[in-house]
Amino acid sequence: MNARTQAAAGFERELGWTFRDRELLDRALTHGSVGQSAHKTQTNERLEYLGDRVLALILAEALYRRFPQADEGELTKRFHALVDSETCARVARRLGLGEALRLAPGQAKTGARGNTTILGDACEAVIAALYLDAGLEVARERVLALWTPEIEAGRRSSTENPKSALQEWAQGAGRPLPEYEVVSRDGPDHAPRFVVEVRVEGTAPERAEGRSRQEAEKAAAAAMLQREGQS
Repeated sequence: MNARTQAAAGFERELGWTFRDRELLDRALTHGSVGQSAHKTQTNERLEYLGDRVLALILAEALYRRFPQADEGELTKRFHALVDSETCARVARRLGLGEALRLAPGQAKTGARGNTTILGDACEAVIAALYLDAGLEVARERVLALWTPEIEAGRRSSTENPKSALQEWAQGAGRPLPEYEVVSRDGPDHAPRFVVEVRVEGTAPERAEGRSRQEAEKAAAAAMLQREGQS
C-alpha cells in the first residue's frame, strides 16, 4: 500500500464513511491537473460542481433552522462565510484530505497538497461523492458534524466582539450603522455607572449598563444581538 492509498484510508476514517463505490472516491480525490493525461470525467471537476450545490443546500437549511430570528441578510452573510474556499480548505485539512489527493506529476512539489483552492474544490467533490454513495441523509449528517465548529466560531465572534458583530448584522441587513447614546451616568467618580441605549433602524432600541461607557455600549450591543437571535 503506497503513501497516498494509506492517506486515503485515513481520510475515510476521519470522514466517518467507508465508500461502497471505490471508483467514486478515487475520482473525488483526483485533481483536475491529472486530466492533462487522462479523460476529464475521471477527475473531480464534475463532482466539485455537484458538491458545491449539495453543501449549499445542507448549510442553508441548517442556518435557517438554527437562527430562526435572523433575516435574509444575516443568513446570507453566515452562509457565504461557511461555503467559501478558506472554510472548505480548513475542513479538508482537518480530514487529512491533502495527502490523499491524486495529483499530476510535479504538482506535489509545488505545494499543491496544501493549496487552499485545490483543497476547497476537493472538499466539495468529496461531499458530492458522499451524497452519491450514501444519500442525502448521511451527507447531511457528516457535513453538519464537520461544519459545526465553523458555525459555532461564527456564533462566538458575536459574543467576543458584540459591537463589531452588531455593526456587521446591521450592514448585512442594509441598515445604517448602530447609534449609541449615554442615557445616564451616576455614582461616584471612582465607581461610575453608565446606562447606554443602542439603536438600529428597523428594530427596537436596547439599553444596558456598565462601569464605563465602552462597557455599557458592548453590553447593549450584546443584548440586542441576543434579542434578535444573533448570538
